[in-house]
Amino acid sequence: MNFANAIETHIEKLVGTLKDEKELKEVLKRKFTKKEYKTFLNKEEGKSFEEICELLNEDMERVQELYKSACKKLNQELMKKELVDL
Repeated sequence: MNFANAIETHIEKLVGTLKDEKELKEVLKRKFTKKEYKTFLNKEEGKSFEEICELLNEDMERVQELYKSACKKLNQELMKKELVDL
């Protein structure tokens, strides 16, 4: 999975360039909860919400909420600072 492309599609205003893939993965693991991380990764890999529900043993509403909160976190200034090389 290409973390840079997945992240860029969800960030509204990005100033600077994103770090390399390995560093992006570490930042996401640190900032997201485990379920947010798994939900975000699986959704960006093209899996449907139904498939993610089965993987995480959660209902549809909870999985969509996890994905939305992960996308919201990506747009927080503190998170953006950690994702970008200055």
